Amino acid sequence: MHRNQLIDLLKKHQPFNKQETIFTEQITTFVNENPDCFERSLLIGHVTGSAWIVDKSRQFTLLTHHRKLDKWFQTGGHCDGDADVLNVALKEAQEETGLSDIQVISSDIFDIDIHEIPERKGVPAHLHYDVRFLLEADINEPLTISSESTDLAWVAISEVQKLNDSDSIMRMVLKRI
Repeated sequence: MHRNQLIDLLKKHQPFNKQETIFTEQITTFVNENPDCFERSLLIGHVTGSAWIVDKSRQFTLLTHHRKLDKWFQTGGHCDGDADVLNVALKEAQEETGLSDIQVISSDIFDIDIHEIPERKGVPAHLHYDVRFLLEADINEPLTISSESTDLAWVAISEVQKLNDSDSIMRMVLKRI
Protein backbone atom coordinates (compact mmCIF):
# COMPACT_ATOMS: atom_id res chain seq x y z
CA MET A 1 0.00 0.00 0.00
CA HIS A 2 1.53 3.30 -1.12
CA ARG A 3 0.51 5.12 2.10
CA ASN A 4 2.52 2.85 4.41
CA GLN A 5 5.73 4.90 4.17
CA LEU A 6 3.98 8.06 5.36
CA ILE A 7 1.98 6.20 8.02
CA ASP A 8 5.25 4.78 9.39
CA LEU A 9 6.81 8.26 9.46
CA LEU A 10 3.76 9.67 11.24
CA LYS A 11 3.96 6.94 13.90
CA LYS A 12 7.60 7.85 14.58
CA HIS A 13 7.03 11.61 14.63
CA GLN A 14 7.41 13.36 18.00
CA PRO A 15 5.18 16.46 17.97
CA PHE A 16 6.60 19.69 19.39
CA ASN A 17 3.46 20.93 21.14
CA LYS A 18 -0.24 20.26 21.66
CA GLN A 19 -1.24 21.79 18.31
CA GLU A 20 1.20 19.63 16.37
CA THR A 21 -0.03 16.57 18.31
CA ILE A 22 -3.56 17.34 17.10
CA PHE A 23 -2.32 17.85 13.53
CA THR A 24 -0.42 14.55 13.62
CA GLU A 25 -3.53 12.69 14.77
CA GLN A 26 -5.67 14.41 12.11
CA ILE A 27 -3.28 13.73 9.23
CA THR A 28 -2.90 10.10 10.31
CA THR A 29 -6.67 9.67 10.22
CA PHE A 30 -6.89 11.50 6.87
CA VAL A 31 -4.19 9.34 5.25
CA ASN A 32 -5.72 6.11 6.60
CA GLU A 33 -9.21 7.04 5.37
CA ASN A 34 -8.29 8.41 1.92
CA PRO A 35 -6.39 6.12 -0.48
CA ASP A 36 -6.11 9.09 -2.88
CA CYS A 37 -4.68 11.43 -0.20
CA PHE A 38 -1.68 12.34 -2.40
CA GLU A 39 -3.86 13.54 -5.28
CA ARG A 40 -4.81 17.18 -5.68
CA SER A 41 -8.07 15.96 -7.23
CA LEU A 42 -9.22 15.02 -3.71
CA LEU A 43 -11.04 18.31 -3.24
CA ILE A 44 -11.53 18.12 0.54
CA GLY A 45 -7.76 18.26 0.92
CA HIS A 46 -4.53 16.45 0.13
CA VAL A 47 -1.05 15.75 1.44
CA THR A 48 1.65 18.26 0.52
CA GLY A 49 5.41 18.17 1.09
CA SER A 50 7.45 21.12 2.36
CA ALA A 51 11.05 21.90 3.24
CA TRP A 52 12.42 23.98 6.10
CA ILE A 53 15.76 24.81 4.48
CA VAL A 54 18.56 25.99 6.75
CA ASP A 55 22.17 26.95 6.12
CA LYS A 56 25.11 24.98 7.54
CA SER A 57 25.33 27.26 10.60
CA ARG A 58 21.59 26.74 11.31
CA GLN A 59 21.28 30.51 11.77
CA PHE A 60 19.38 31.21 8.53
CA THR A 61 16.38 29.72 6.75
CA LEU A 62 15.40 30.15 3.11
CA LEU A 63 11.92 31.58 2.61
CA THR A 64 9.92 32.25 -0.52
CA HIS A 65 7.37 35.01 -1.03
CA HIS A 66 4.39 33.12 -2.44
CA ARG A 67 2.89 34.89 -5.44
CA LYS A 68 -0.74 33.75 -5.00
CA LEU A 69 -0.92 34.01 -1.21
CA ASP A 70 1.28 37.14 -0.94
CA LYS A 71 3.09 35.83 2.15
CA TRP A 72 6.48 34.43 3.11
CA PHE A 73 6.63 30.63 3.57
CA GLN A 74 8.92 27.64 3.40
CA THR A 75 9.13 25.93 0.00
CA GLY A 76 6.74 23.12 -0.78
CA GLY A 77 3.93 21.87 -2.90
CA HIS A 78 1.53 19.20 -4.06
CA CYS A 79 2.45 15.52 -4.12
CA ASP A 80 0.50 14.93 -7.35
CA GLY A 81 0.35 11.19 -6.67
CA ASP A 82 3.90 10.79 -5.31
CA ALA A 83 3.63 8.97 -1.96
CA ASP A 84 7.29 9.72 -1.15
CA VAL A 85 6.63 13.02 0.61
CA LEU A 86 10.34 13.63 1.35
CA ASN A 87 11.01 13.35 -2.38
CA VAL A 88 8.22 15.87 -3.01
CA ALA A 89 9.70 18.31 -0.47
CA LEU A 90 13.16 18.00 -2.01
CA LYS A 91 11.86 18.38 -5.58
CA GLU A 92 9.79 21.43 -4.65
CA ALA A 93 12.75 22.98 -2.82
CA GLN A 94 14.93 22.60 -5.92
CA GLU A 95 12.24 23.86 -8.31
CA GLU A 96 11.31 26.87 -6.18
CA THR A 97 14.86 28.02 -5.34
CA GLY A 98 17.09 26.91 -8.20
CA LEU A 99 19.42 25.29 -5.66
CA SER A 100 21.13 22.18 -6.99
CA ASP A 101 22.89 20.99 -3.83
CA ILE A 102 20.30 20.48 -1.10
CA GLN A 103 21.03 17.95 1.61
CA VAL A 104 18.47 16.02 3.63
CA ILE A 105 19.33 16.49 7.31
CA SER A 106 16.90 13.80 8.38
CA SER A 107 14.41 11.59 6.59
CA ASP A 108 12.16 11.85 9.66
CA ILE A 109 9.32 14.36 9.68
CA PHE A 110 10.40 17.77 10.99
CA ASP A 111 6.95 19.32 11.33
CA ILE A 112 3.26 18.70 10.58
CA ASP A 113 0.78 21.42 9.74
CA ILE A 114 -2.78 21.51 8.47
CA HIS A 115 -4.01 24.74 6.94
CA GLU A 116 -6.86 25.87 4.73
CA ILE A 117 -6.24 27.04 1.20
CA PRO A 118 -8.87 29.56 0.08
CA GLU A 119 -11.16 28.99 -2.91
CA ARG A 120 -9.52 30.09 -6.15
CA LYS A 121 -10.51 29.82 -9.81
CA GLY A 122 -13.29 27.30 -9.22
CA VAL A 123 -11.27 25.09 -6.87
CA PRO A 124 -13.10 25.04 -3.53
CA ALA A 125 -11.41 25.90 -0.27
CA HIS A 126 -9.62 22.80 0.99
CA LEU A 127 -7.01 21.61 3.47
CA HIS A 128 -3.32 21.03 2.93
CA TYR A 129 -2.02 18.27 5.15
CA ASP A 130 1.55 19.52 5.07
CA VAL A 131 4.43 17.19 5.95
CA ARG A 132 7.67 19.11 6.42
CA PHE A 133 11.28 17.97 6.32
CA LEU A 134 14.51 19.60 7.44
CA LEU A 135 16.97 20.28 4.61
CA GLU A 136 20.28 22.11 4.35
CA ALA A 137 21.74 24.24 1.56
CA ASP A 138 24.72 26.50 0.94
CA ILE A 139 23.76 30.10 1.68
CA ASN A 140 26.22 31.23 -1.03
CA GLU A 141 24.72 29.20 -3.87
CA PRO A 142 22.85 31.46 -6.32
CA LEU A 143 19.05 31.46 -6.10
CA THR A 144 16.53 31.48 -8.93
CA ILE A 145 13.03 32.79 -8.27
CA SER A 146 10.35 30.53 -9.76
CA SER A 147 7.08 31.63 -11.33
CA GLU A 148 5.31 30.67 -8.07
CA SER A 149 7.18 33.35 -6.10
CA THR A 150 7.97 37.02 -6.17
CA ASP A 151 11.12 36.72 -4.04
CA LEU A 152 13.47 34.39 -2.18
CA ALA A 153 15.54 35.33 0.84
CA TRP A 154 17.85 33.79 3.40
CA VAL A 155 16.43 35.14 6.64
CA ALA A 156 18.08 35.04 10.04
CA ILE A 157 15.99 32.62 12.09
CA SER A 158 15.79 35.30 14.77
CA GLU A 159 14.13 37.63 12.22
CA VAL A 160 11.61 35.26 10.61
CA GLN A 161 8.72 36.54 12.75
CA LYS A 162 9.03 39.93 11.01
CA LEU A 163 8.02 38.28 7.71
CA ASN A 164 5.57 35.65 8.96
CA ASP A 165 4.64 35.25 12.61
CA SER A 166 1.98 32.57 12.07
CA ASP A 167 1.90 29.65 14.49
CA SER A 168 2.78 27.38 11.59
CA ILE A 169 6.05 29.17 10.83
CA MET A 170 6.94 30.08 14.40
CA ARG A 171 6.67 26.44 15.51
CA MET A 172 9.48 25.57 13.05
CA VAL A 173 11.51 28.56 14.22
CA LEU A 174 11.24 27.41 17.83
CA LYS A 175 12.34 23.86 17.18
CA ARG A 176 15.94 23.17 18.13
CA ILE A 177 17.84 21.99 15.07
